[in-house]
Amino acid sequence: MIEARFKVDYSDFSLDVDLLIPGRGVTALFGDSGSGKTTCLRCVAGLERAQQGYLRVNGELWQDSVTGFFLPTHKRALGYVFQEASLFAHLSVRRNLEFGFKRIGGAAQRVKLAQAVDLLGIEHLLERMPEHLSGGERQRVGIARALLTSPKLLLMDEPLAALDHKRKNEILPYLERLHDELDIPVLYVSHAPDEVARLADHLVLLDQGRALASGPLGELLARLDLPMAQADDAGVVIQAEVCGYNADYQLLSLGFAGSDLRMQVAHRPVAEGKPMRFKVQARDVSLAVEKPAHSSILNVLPVTVVAEVPADNGAHVLVQLDLQGTPLLARITRFSRDQLELQVGQQLWAQVKSVAVLA
Repeated sequence: MIEARFKVDYSDFSLDVDLLIPGRGVTALFGDSGSGKTTCLRCVAGLERAQQGYLRVNGELWQDSVTGFFLPTHKRALGYVFQEASLFAHLSVRRNLEFGFKRIGGAAQRVKLAQAVDLLGIEHLLERMPEHLSGGERQRVGIARALLTSPKLLLMDEPLAALDHKRKNEILPYLERLHDELDIPVLYVSHAPDEVARLADHLVLLDQGRALASGPLGELLARLDLPMAQADDAGVVIQAEVCGYNADYQLLSLGFAGSDLRMQVAHRPVAEGKPMRFKVQARDVSLAVEKPAHSSILNVLPVTVVAEVPADNGAHVLVQLDLQGTPLLARITRFSRDQLELQVGQQLWAQVKSVAVLA
């Protein structure tokens, strides 16, 4: 576990957080600009010394302001990835990587150079100079260099913010590989919901220097009392397992844990049995009292109404649904709500287009 308590006061901003988050997987610090994400990350790194602070990372004490203990940044077993890769311009990619690798003694080298190169797909870049790399390539090299310090904690401060949409989509699969193949806990700062949905296991929602909520990603995204539910791209992230593929129609079949329900998603082939996450946006879910007999919508699933709140405009409401233990959100019109005579506990059918599911 990671125990982090920080209180920092500036003239125009204060950070006051008390967090207990998993010591493995990816925890996203999410919020608008100025919410305190980067300040919190800098406190973890020791780049910012909180007046009142306590930090213990998987059993190792890094700060305790009560006793006056403060472990300097260079003694903390962490890697830090910034928005810009900040590679050494006079060194080749290979020598940039070796700089991080050689700082760590042989016994502490848990990530080997060849492994980092393979994970980030940069073997063909090793002899290039940084000036001949694209933004996405530079960032992949920067991430590999951070990994080669064999960190016990990897900090990533909006690593994709400086990239355009195409470059961002190129690098996200590599970050997913890190998540799947390395047992290094990650604190990932972002204000981009799509990044959080693809990468995070745990979510800390920050607002004006305070933690509004902290918990598993799937639970927090489905909560109607949090501001994320009001966003235009609000939705839930569902963990599933690949249970089949229809090559003729290029449809992937996904099964829910602890349930015999299936969803079909337009997707490339993926090996059967592979865990997979997908996002269903609230605006792409429609509701029906009776199961449609004939419909172009492939995913028709039995749900129970859990709760309802007004949306951010007078025409819509947000509905929280239970899909045999899996939360789901729907954004529908107030007119539709009244036509359905919606009420808590009601049994309905949720319809989700296969082309609308983000996997």
